[in-house]
Amino acid sequence: MDIDELLRRAQEISASDVHLRVGSSPVLRIDGILIRQEDIQPLTVEDIDLILERITTVEKRNSFARELAVDFAYSLAGTFRFRVGVIRQKGTVSIVFHRVPLYIPSIDEMELPQLYKELALKPRGLILVTGPTGNGKSTTLATMINHVNENLPKSVISIEDPIEFVHHNKKSIVAQQELGEDTTSFGKSLIHAVRHNPDVIVVGEMRDLNTISAVITAAETGHLVLGTLHTTDAVQTIDRVVDLFPPIQQQQIKLQLSQVLEAVLSQTLVPRIGGGRIAAVEILVVTNAIRNLIREGKTYQIRSTMELGSKHGMQTLNQALAELVMRGLVTREDAMMKSSNPLQLKELLGFSGVIDAKPWPPFIDQVT
Repeated sequence: MDIDELLRRAQEISASDVHLRVGSSPVLRIDGILIRQEDIQPLTVEDIDLILERITTVEKRNSFARELAVDFAYSLAGTFRFRVGVIRQKGTVSIVFHRVPLYIPSIDEMELPQLYKELALKPRGLILVTGPTGNGKSTTLATMINHVNENLPKSVISIEDPIEFVHHNKKSIVAQQELGEDTTSFGKSLIHAVRHNPDVIVVGEMRDLNTISAVITAAETGHLVLGTLHTTDAVQTIDRVVDLFPPIQQQQIKLQLSQVLEAVLSQTLVPRIGGGRIAAVEILVVTNAIRNLIREGKTYQIRSTMELGSKHGMQTLNQALAELVMRGLVTREDAMMKSSNPLQLKELLGFSGVIDAKPWPPFIDQVT
């Protein structure tokens, strides 16, 4: 099997991911659905080993031998890029390619709320983009960086593992560091990044206590910091950050987080009627009331505040899903599958009449 030909196929049919495992034909993910490529023979151990040698450098293979896992970017003749993850399973190698467009879409093209433009241009603070793996967090970060790049003369430093979207200097200057190539850890890179005179710092993934601590410190010192977490909603995100710290430090972290956090944007991709996927986004905008709840450890009250916070641009995931159904963009069934509280979503849709109801006003009209 020619791996480059398979990747070209994935590009041509807009597959988001390519899965390669021993004993199976290649599997492509298209609009969130896994489709086995039956016209290609099941892969052998030798096939996978040859592919790994084809797409990696000696340094990456040595790293894989040491760590038994490695992540990197792979470009095909300068036409398109893939984020590659390699692990071992059942004593064999498993490879996943995630397609990364060369073109960075705008916030409007992504059909994200207009509030994202305002958040991206904030002078300081912490903005967290969260959601499950494979639900567009990296793309959302890239669109927000690109919005800064096109509108303000800023110094931007992005720390990624690996570099996915490549940014070119426009109004801003953008430096991109790749973990393993340009730096040894997110935490160490953050310390040095602050000394590099940035206005905006982007952290591809907040994985551990040291990184999160450095992120909060960077936001406290007057930088705008954007980062991602693998959490499913806004309230869980705040709890996760606090719970990572030892109990003796948690009250101090609540205070610090209440002072620097500006927004939590939790997203999930939903199959779109007619093909493709669209983001349903839960938005927590940190108002003075939310800051008080974070500081006092009353995160359980945040959701009810969000449900009534549309004038500040807030919305829960269920409200976002209901809007997409009302606009005829996703089916009720798919919305229900993505909801963490289907009963509440059913009530929202039933109350609104669902099928023939007048669509909700555009999100931008709800922001004051």
